[in-house]
Amino acid sequence: MQPTLLVMAAGMGSRYGGLKQIDPVGPNGETIIDYSIYDAMRAGFGKLVFVIRKDIEQPFKETVGARFERRIAVEYVFQELENIPAPFTVPAGRTKPWGTTQAVLAAANIVHEPFAVINADDFYGAESYRVIAEHLTSGSDDYAMVGFILRNTLSDFGSVARGVCRVSDRGYLEKIEELTNIVREGNGASNTAPDGTVRKLTGDEPVSMNYWGFTPRIFAQLKDLFHRFLERSGNDLKAESYVPMAVGELVAAGEARVKVLQSRDPWFGVTYREDRPRVVESIRRLIDAGAYPDALWG
Repeated sequence: MQPTLLVMAAGMGSRYGGLKQIDPVGPNGETIIDYSIYDAMRAGFGKLVFVIRKDIEQPFKETVGARFERRIAVEYVFQELENIPAPFTVPAGRTKPWGTTQAVLAAANIVHEPFAVINADDFYGAESYRVIAEHLTSGSDDYAMVGFILRNTLSDFGSVARGVCRVSDRGYLEKIEELTNIVREGNGASNTAPDGTVRKLTGDEPVSMNYWGFTPRIFAQLKDLFHRFLERSGNDLKAESYVPMAVGELVAAGEARVKVLQSRDPWFGVTYREDRPRVVESIRRLIDAGAYPDALWG
């Protein structure tokens, strides 16, 4: 059975200052999503599921989805603020959805095969799709994560959020901690917690970039964790449930094993508008090296 690729593309792009999911970075108008799908198709993925918002549905389908619908099966699901289970209700004053756990759960009714989860605005590299496709088609019950080195995922233009990981000698995830305000400091980094506490980081830490491999069993587990999150934080106007936090809870409880896969390809992404020229230049270098054709879709 071919695995499915779940693309989380519902983000507002608030720090970037626009709808970065459909901003061209390739020489013929390609977006980062184009390169992700191209790599995924080469690796053997058989279906795409885009998680988007209703208010971006038309421009997203016209600008992004239409590129793929003749090449691979494509479906769309929607992450909306109001889509939470009873008896919970949206508190007055909340304006944004509930995080990446909610985004993945949006696809629970249409994904019935092993699947990978990626961010729409991250370039992960072709090898990462190959290694996770191999895992997803191996028959293993283990989940998977493609890990990257922290210093290679930082922006020069502001803070980023990363899931910092502890990995066992056998290559399994032992602990993951979501740090939401990491900034580069020389060759290392630091994170400032909401209470103002500053934590120094070496830059060598393995981190999650929201690149996961799951079986459909994850949906029931995430549903339970999301319910618990809403019980704890449903009245917090800004609280979000992140997939790395949810997976970390499953690992800590012994309810999941997560194999940490490695890719030698570079990661790069667009958090801030100032990041875009570096992404354009990086893609140009990969094209010049023969990794991608100049016109991705001919």
